Amino acid sequence: MNQTVLITGGAGFIGQRLCRAFLGQGMQVRVLDNFSPQIHASDVLPDDLAGKVELIKADVRDRDAMKQALTGVHAIVHLAAETGTGQSMYEIDRYFSVNVQGTATMLDLLQNEDCAKDLRSIVVASSRAVYGEGAYQCASHGTVFPHQRTREHLSAGMFEPVCPVCVKPVALLPTAETAPFLPMSMYGLTKQVQEQAVLLFARTRGINGFGLRYQNVYGPGQSLKNPYTGILAVFSNLARQNQLIEIYEDGEESRDFVYIDDVVEATVRSVNHAGPFVGALNVGSGQATSVMTVAQEIKQFFNSDSEITVTGAFRVGDIRHNIADVSVAAEVLGFTPGVQFKDGLKHFLTWASQQPAEDKAAYARSVSELADKGLMGSSRQP
Repeated sequence: MNQTVLITGGAGFIGQRLCRAFLGQGMQVRVLDNFSPQIHASDVLPDDLAGKVELIKADVRDRDAMKQALTGVHAIVHLAAETGTGQSMYEIDRYFSVNVQGTATMLDLLQNEDCAKDLRSIVVASSRAVYGEGAYQCASHGTVFPHQRTREHLSAGMFEPVCPVCVKPVALLPTAETAPFLPMSMYGLTKQVQEQAVLLFARTRGINGFGLRYQNVYGPGQSLKNPYTGILAVFSNLARQNQLIEIYEDGEESRDFVYIDDVVEATVRSVNHAGPFVGALNVGSGQATSVMTVAQEIKQFFNSDSEITVTGAFRVGDIRHNIADVSVAAEVLGFTPGVQFKDGLKHFLTWASQQPAEDKAAYARSVSELADKGLMGSSRQP
């Protein structure tokens, strides 16, 4: 019997890659997506997917459409969500409505309508944002999990997190799945609720449940028009137009960038996992790269005349560093990331160079929105 997988948000960056992967395995693929204009360049599937997947064009909160999408599926990959930490801090109602209520609608239908009687696995796209700052090492107190950096410290140019006990400097550690939930944005909080609701449902239902805590996903095909997410897309767009590239804080903030092929591999392995398993897994590269390094690499690739300037500005709710402990994913799924950042960045930038340049003012407008809402600040760097 052919297996049917539903991918909510399946017309997006990760979703399209998953469609191709599952089709390649002989699965029936169904997609529910509303083609949000903030994310999607068009409102149709690409030619290689059109007609090969069953498409339901609807919002994840549309109960009737969701029931139709769920009927008869054997596995679900729940990607549909609003993304962007900064925007989530003032578009609060929309982020909770889509991310939390949309997930609740799906789970309510699964529980009460019994429309997916043969459901065996559900995977939800969680986020490293559930951790907040994540794990650090304090010389006096061992492994600690710093609180959100204060506006007072940030304004004074004190960007590094401190020990929540002794308020002394700490050293970055890889963050494991056992770290406590300390989200520092509304987006992170909605992802925590999404993840925990799906895992609770899976545990209750007796099926496999995976909360995949994606780190900073990048690669060919990601949205170049959404100014609220993805510094690789933002910086590459500015560099191609020889525009000023402004870097927040001191440029030494870092992220765990994970290539799209690795994300797809981990997700497919989760859907196909024989189990039983219910829990959260980090999906990342296990390496940290500074924002300054990203900007310099992008400028060099495009031989750009862009000036890179460190502004000392900061966004409320941003974390300082990010590196994932990916050992549990290796143990459970046999998954290890295969693409180094330099190689993945070259693949992404080669693809981006072939795309039309996006409105260079869009990013400036997004920053202005944050400032108008009181979510931006400026430091007096030492």
